[in-house]
Parts: sequence; C-alpha cells; structure tokens
Amino acid sequence: MQSLTTTSRGPDLTNGATFDVVNPATGEVFAQAPACSPEQLDASVRAADKAFRTWQLDEAYRRERLGAAADALDAHADQIGKVLTAEQGKPLAEAVADVHRSADWFRYYRDLELEPEFHEETRDGYVEVVRRPLGVVAGIVPWNQPMLLAAWKAAPALRAGNTIILKPSPYTPLTALAVADVLKSVFPPGVFTVLTGPSPLGDKLAAHPLVRKISFTGSTEVGKKVAAAAAPDLKRVTLELGGNDAAIVLEDADPAAIAGDLFWAAFKNNGQMCALIKRLYVPARRYNDYVEAIAEVARTARVGDGMSDGVQLGPLTTAAQLAWIKELADESLARGAVPAAGGNPIDGNGYFFEPTVLTNVTDGDRIVDEEQFGPILPIMAYRDEDDAIARANASNYGLGGSVWGTDIDHALTVARRLDSGQASVNNHTRGIRPHLPFGGFKWSGIGVENGRWGYEAYTQLQTLAAPPRQAQNNRADNERS
Repeated sequence: MQSLTTTSRGPDLTNGATFDVVNPATGEVFAQAPACSPEQLDASVRAADKAFRTWQLDEAYRRERLGAAADALDAHADQIGKVLTAEQGKPLAEAVADVHRSADWFRYYRDLELEPEFHEETRDGYVEVVRRPLGVVAGIVPWNQPMLLAAWKAAPALRAGNTIILKPSPYTPLTALAVADVLKSVFPPGVFTVLTGPSPLGDKLAAHPLVRKISFTGSTEVGKKVAAAAAPDLKRVTLELGGNDAAIVLEDADPAAIAGDLFWAAFKNNGQMCALIKRLYVPARRYNDYVEAIAEVARTARVGDGMSDGVQLGPLTTAAQLAWIKELADESLARGAVPAAGGNPIDGNGYFFEPTVLTNVTDGDRIVDEEQFGPILPIMAYRDEDDAIARANASNYGLGGSVWGTDIDHALTVARRLDSGQASVNNHTRGIRPHLPFGGFKWSGIGVENGRWGYEAYTQLQTLAAPPRQAQNNRADNERS
C-alpha cells in the first residue's frame, strides 16, 4: 500500500493524519494521502501570502519558472500518469497525455505576450493602466480531470504574479501530490502548494481571510456554496460548473461517417467531463441509422482497468458516481427507455458500467434534463432545425454544444444560435485550447479560464497617474547643470 505524506516546499504537513484513496478499477484502498489540519492550512496560506510579496515583483523570473515547470512535467509524465490512472481510472495513455497537455498550458502562459492596457503621456500628465496580481489564490480541483484542471488554474495565476494553493478532490489527491513533488525544486517555497484532505478542507481554504480569489471547478450545487462563502470577504471567484451539452446532427450529415466521432465526444473519460455530449438530437428520418451506428461503437468499445493495454474506457471514478449512473439508467428503463447498447453495471470488482445508448427518451426525463456525468447517451429525434435548437437551449446549463453537418457555413449559422460558452462544428471540444476562453452560460459558471481572458481573471486593474514626466526630467537636468 502506497503512502504519500508530503506536499510542496513550505510548512511541514507530515503530522501523520491520513485518509484512504481507492483504486476505482478494483474498489479497494491502495494508498493514503495526508489530511491537512486547520493549523497546517493556516500556516500554508500565511506562507503563500509571504511568498507573494516577492514572487509578484519579477515577471521575467516567473516566465522562466513556468517554462521549467513545463519541462519537469514532460520529464515525469509517465510517472505522474500512472498515479493518475490508479486513482482516477482513465486509460494510462490518456493520463500520460493529460500531463503533457498540462505542460502545454504552462508554456502558453510563459510565452503569452501582454500589451500595455493603456498608456498616455501629455503636457498635462502621465497615465498608465496596469494589471496587478490579487495575492493568494485557492484552486479547487475536481476528481474527473485532476491534472489538466490544476494546470488551467496554476499557470495563469502564477504568471500574473499570484501564489496558489491547490486543493484536489479527496477522491484524487495523489496526482496533485505527485505534481507538487515534481515541482518542489521549480518554484520558491510558498508559491505553489498542494493541500489534501476530506471535507471541510475546501470550505476552510475558501473562507481563509488571506485568500483573495477562489477558482473552483465542480458541480453547480457546490459552486453556489463557494460563491456564497466568498461573498462576506468579497473574494474574486471563477466558477466552472456543470454542463448538459447538446449536440445537433443536421440533415446533410452521414451517420456512418460521424458515428465514431459522436460516440467519443460523449464517452471520452467515461463521460466524466463537463464539456461532452450529454444529449444528442438527430433528424427523425435518419433516427434508426444514427442509433444503430453509435450503438455499434458502444458495443465494441473495450472497457477495463486503465492500466491494461488496449483499454479504451476505464471505470467510473467513485462508488457514488456508479450508484448515480445506475439510478438514472434504472429509472429510465422503468419509464420505457430502450437500451440500444448497454444499460447495466459490469459484474466484478471496480466501478464499471456498460457504455449505454438509450432510445425512447425525451426532454423532461431526468436522463435528458440532468447532467448524468457518465457513460450514458440519450438519443432523440427532432422535427426541424428550429425544434432542435429550441430543445438544445431549453436547459439551465450552457457550457458547450456542437453541430454536425457537411455544409460548414450552415452548421456555423446553427452553432451561433446555441446558448453555450463553446459551440463547435463537427467536433465537440475544438474550443478547449490554452489560448481560447472556456466558460459557461447560465448555471454553467461565472467567468472564464484560459487565454488572455483567463489570465486577466487573476488580476486587478490599477490606474497610475502622475505629473508630466518630461517636465520633471527637464527640472532635474536644470538642477544638475
């Protein structure tokens, strides 16, 4: 049994208190992680606040350190990837790729060139508008993408001059600890810290008076509580919350050509991503063609332990998530849904569920209206494009959406009508890149991550105003002469 009891350089967190970490492929405890005490939390935040005073001063040094962090992640990608698969469940190749993609985020923010916000110098005076860091940032990271989402928060926050404390989910603490171990020689003490522990660690971190911003990714329900916790101290917040993404297939699309892409846009990471297809609307006249083509992919997808060669879909990450997916599937089947593929848990150890394609479901069913966050895809027929768009938009969520067809201009016209922060054509996650903003409408969040916009979310504007500098320089020259 593995035991990890250190985080990044900073206050000593080895007090001996630990909590269990379960391998979702076996359902068994395989490691312990350190459980941070209230005293250790306070010491860590104070260390981050102290480090902020100097870390904010040298942008060139920060950029160099971000590049060093990217190199270190790439060099240890295999090592970190194995930890990620062991605690989260995804196939090892995807886990290793997540580490390399995270390095890309650090390099993007290292290389981001920032133009002055505003500069004016006239006979009346000098004015400049600059961006200042906020201070200590709390990055609260969920269990579905513990590597990538840590990088989404840490890279822009650090580039802007903040220090950051990452609090991973108690279901997946080991990846963040492995990253902290790799980066402990990259960043000065207190600049990059990882704290692990069960609830209410996240609540206490968010409420600490020295924390000036909370960047949270997780469920809408918890996100509302984070926003409420931030309000008394007027902390800045970025909330990337749930999604119930719709995809619309247009009349000119070919079922055989896109079935595989549609399947993986819904089932990647076992459906455990906020920005994946959760509802699929297809033309009524081709409904059976789409159902059968996608169901065939589902029936042939290889499910198993992410450490095994050739596995395409691992287990669900938690026992609670497996129970939720089973509840939704059982309820749908009891109400008359027909499984074109799957529909049941997989016998044996671990949190496995069959890739499931459901027909005879409709808007108003929980499997359609709620974010299932698992390997189930409901497929529904629509009458015309206006019907499909109206149904796609009839949701409290608005994170992502996609439109599929051969006439790209027309597909773009339809995509522009989706009420979602990201809208893609012939792909569902095309807009998730380091340089593009990622955020949601409605209940899917507040603010954005990534790109220049994500960087700005970790800053505050300051106006500098002074008398004309040229006049001052002339007076100084006269005095010296």
